[in-house]
Amino acid sequence: MPALHALCCGRLAFDRSVFFPDAAPGTPTTVPVPAWLVRHPKGNLLFDTGIRCDAADDPPAKLGRRIAATYRLAGAADENPVDQLALLGLKPDDITYVVNSHLHFDHCGCNELFPRAKFLVQRAELDAARAPKTHAFGPGWNHALDYVPIDGEHDVFGDGSTILFPTPGHTPGHQSLKVRVAADRWIVMTADACYTAEHMAGDLLPGVAWNEPVMRASLAQLRRLGERSDTTLIYGHDAAQWLHLPQRAQAIT
Repeated sequence: MPALHALCCGRLAFDRSVFFPDAAPGTPTTVPVPAWLVRHPKGNLLFDTGIRCDAADDPPAKLGRRIAATYRLAGAADENPVDQLALLGLKPDDITYVVNSHLHFDHCGCNELFPRAKFLVQRAELDAARAPKTHAFGPGWNHALDYVPIDGEHDVFGDGSTILFPTPGHTPGHQSLKVRVAADRWIVMTADACYTAEHMAGDLLPGVAWNEPVMRASLAQLRRLGERSDTTLIYGHDAAQWLHLPQRAQAIT
């Protein structure tokens, strides 16, 4: 079975109303920016790459003024994919596949650090990223990397253990990841198809949505998975859930 590890690749501080549009402005919140390592006999997969490692030097220049005005970077110095992988004895060149759930700044910020990997991204996401009015974070993804467009569900290692599946709505080609960590246990990384358990419980959508009806359908799809006795959902930016996940060298079981 694959081994699944949680990596913290930054933290963001911002007004709670960014995630919960009905919330009264003025309540601060801080959330983790996770990435996920899947160690498989056929290779290592990194799901998302977090925020640019050098972004704290000059957030407006590195992330853009709109993002820098909305979010404050609150991560520790070692909360980046290179240092997090080093805790597990890995270097960027040890990563076989990088998967971007989508191409927002906090999910593809360090793509260029993995030049030897194949990048598995939904075709719809890549097409939208290349459009004139793009939602994507160009400084994160737009490099001479080996992007492999995928269409729909994708069995990464060919053994049914590590499955990418579309969960669009937040962006046109958003995808989530399902990993079988035991014969009778699956973990699903929702990424930004569902930010937190509170969003799931309240059937809530955030303010950032490419298509709200489509995102709501993806949320319902994830809810059905989470209702299975053999499946646990891990949400995209849930600070409370993050505190209870195994960290660093410990695998999630």
